[in-house]
Amino acid sequence: MDRSILSKNGIEATHSRKGCLNDYALKIGNRASLIPSKGAKSYGLVMTVDKDKIQSLYAEASVSDYIPEEVEVVLDSGDMLKATCYNLPLELLTGTNSFYAEKLYQLAQSLGFPTDYLEKIRQ
Repeated sequence: MDRSILSKNGIEATHSRKGCLNDYALKIGNRASLIPSKGAKSYGLVMTVDKDKIQSLYAEASVSDYIPEEVEVVLDSGDMLKATCYNLPLELLTGTNSFYAEKLYQLAQSLGFPTDYLEKIRQ
């Protein structure tokens, strides 16, 4: 999730670090989610946020279908970090959202994520 989206929802994110989640693929429908996929890699930001506030955010009707999942992220430093990732079940991932995909592409590009990952977002 983009830090500006969190901020708009009154959530302060700290300790932002780039990382990679192995064996998960990014899927973009009307909404986006990380889906288990052997051999895939997804890139993003890991941030520290207040647990109660993030749970409150995901309790809202528009995102209440997302489920918290414990994952292990490989940070750019090579360190491993356990984190909570909110994912939408695959069966609820429908439709398309080219506006969201383009915004995500721009963010991922500005963060310097690998070209092959950027191309997957663009597709």
